[in-house]
Amino acid sequence: MTLRLGSIVEALGGELHGDADLLIDGLAPLENAQPGQLSFVSQSKFLKQLAACRASCVIVSPQVAPQARARGACIVTDQPYLYYARVTQLWKKSLPAVAGPLIHPSAVIDPQARIHPSARIGALCVVEAGAKVGANTELKSRVTLGERCVVGERCVIHPGVVIGADGFGFAPNAGTWEKIEQLGAVRIGNDVEIGANTCIDRGALQDTVIEDGVKLDNLIQIAHNVHIGRHTAIAGCAGVAGSAVIGAHCTVGGSANVLGHLTLAEGVNISAGSMVMRSISKPGHYTGIFPIDDNASWEKNAAALKQLARLRERLRALENQLASLQNSNQGPL
Repeated sequence: MTLRLGSIVEALGGELHGDADLLIDGLAPLENAQPGQLSFVSQSKFLKQLAACRASCVIVSPQVAPQARARGACIVTDQPYLYYARVTQLWKKSLPAVAGPLIHPSAVIDPQARIHPSARIGALCVVEAGAKVGANTELKSRVTLGERCVVGERCVIHPGVVIGADGFGFAPNAGTWEKIEQLGAVRIGNDVEIGANTCIDRGALQDTVIEDGVKLDNLIQIAHNVHIGRHTAIAGCAGVAGSAVIGAHCTVGGSANVLGHLTLAEGVNISAGSMVMRSISKPGHYTGIFPIDDNASWEKNAAALKQLARLRERLRALENQLASLQNSNQGPL
């Protein structure tokens, strides 16, 4: 498949420098691109790679345009990475339509489930009683949508996702555990994408809620009664414990964890590997990682950290003694 360079610019905008009739037969990263392919430069630190790039055309910002034009054809736009994302969308739309039925013959769909006629249900999916799937939503292979759970419009649910398993709820009883029945469901908004093998538990009493535009990576655990605000993105292997509330437009890095019953304000960004142990009321970038080091140094630093509380008390005592001495030396005027 090929696209004319001019047709890309006609569809997406941008300022083309080069031959509009040049044919593009693929997209590729800057360092691997070959003639006939389109690539992009998102930051000026990649200028050295740009000079050596063999792509027929490169998407660049106005700041990088002089170097790109000296190299060859380019499309100039204020947001090269966003433009590249839209090129991938245009490219996918140009591919031949996927053949086969909208609902795979191996899918198991309860008669009481409601599937929009435009939705696509993949192989070996299970959609249970009372569940709803909205318009133009796609459940890829082996997705399980539990009873009474709702997925909105234009969502993409990748293989192995489980929506609506029981939340982890047990009451202690004389050394044993008594199950707390999970009576809520899961409500997922529009334009949500959920990566492979991610699990979203149903609520205990109220629903677990994923608002519009949320993007979840692979292998994420979302516990019962969690509420995730619109357009928040969470990277792979993260975990969000029960009843946590994450605001809109947040990001949570890979392998980070948010403890239960905490609230993150809108616009909070959590670094990868961090452990969020308190609520965060102001937007910003937060990190809670003990830096990696060789093991011997790490153990020494960890041992020193254990002494911080005692050292703090000793410092306070010394400060109080010093203040008392200063007061006594001043004496009466």
